[in-house]
Amino acid sequence: MDREWGSKPGSGGAASAQTEAMDRRERLRRLALETIDLAKDPYFMRNHLGSYECKLCLTLHNNEGNYLAHTQGKRHQTNLAKRAAREAKEAPAQPQPHKRKVSVRKSVKIGRPGYRVTKQYDPETKQRSLLFQIEYPEIEDNTKPRHRVMSSYEQRVQPFDRRYQYLLFAAEPYEIIAFKVPSTEIDKSTPKFFSHWDPDSKMFTLQVYFKTKPLEANKPPPPPAANGTTVPGAPPGPPPHAPAPPPPPPQGMPNPPRGPPPPGSLPPPPPMGNGPRPMPPGGNPIAPPPPPGGSGAMGNFTPRPPTNPPPQGFPGHQMQQGMHPPPNYG
Repeated sequence: MDREWGSKPGSGGAASAQTEAMDRRERLRRLALETIDLAKDPYFMRNHLGSYECKLCLTLHNNEGNYLAHTQGKRHQTNLAKRAAREAKEAPAQPQPHKRKVSVRKSVKIGRPGYRVTKQYDPETKQRSLLFQIEYPEIEDNTKPRHRVMSSYEQRVQPFDRRYQYLLFAAEPYEIIAFKVPSTEIDKSTPKFFSHWDPDSKMFTLQVYFKTKPLEANKPPPPPAANGTTVPGAPPGPPPHAPAPPPPPPQGMPNPPRGPPPPGSLPPPPPMGNGPRPMPPGGNPIAPPPPPGGSGAMGNFTPRPPTNPPPQGFPGHQMQQGMHPPPNYG
């Protein structure tokens, strides 16, 4: 029987008209859900019976596809137009914002103007200035040249450099010219900053003074370089402090103990015979022992005053053993 309905072997039977309609509605519903979000539709509502309602048209729908087909119908579109017209009529009239229309002038450029730049210096205020003289012989009638200062970040011709700014001059039909000047604050006081346009000679004059930077009085000196030299151009620093001398030994106290002298620095002591004893280093000379007391021939003996020991010199100058000067009894 399937062959009579035009089906192929191994496949199901031919779809009926009802099945094709259901499949078409399901396909249209999926396509509509891809472009229409029912969650944002203010007129879509699901009631307690599980069906869907349109709050604008007060219609009842069994599924979402039926509601989407209704929204594309004539009745729903007509109600939307009526609602929009009524809201626009009831809304209060608001004044339209005034929009200034600026017409862009399109003129043919004839080239760049001639210019002359003069560098100036004021010895009293120590300020530097620039004097610009721009010639516009073919300028339009009743037109005055204009100028402005542009930051380095506003232009797109050269790379950004925060050390410079640009001074622009414009006048129709000439091209706009710009001068690259230092990025220093401009002194806009009346006697220094002025501009003048001479309509007879067709020359525009502008004078610009730059403010001087305040002196940094409390700036610390630069650190010395690795090899001990300072940075070129920096003022010389204070001389280095000399080391303090050692404190003197306290008065009335014996000399501090000294370490043993290195071997070979002092000559050997003289031989200990009947000669005088050597004086200890750093001390007082040793007094001779007192004479023995008693009577007899030695009772009236008066000892001679102590004599200074002979100077100690090199070994060749020392006195020989057992030789000493005769005593003085006079």
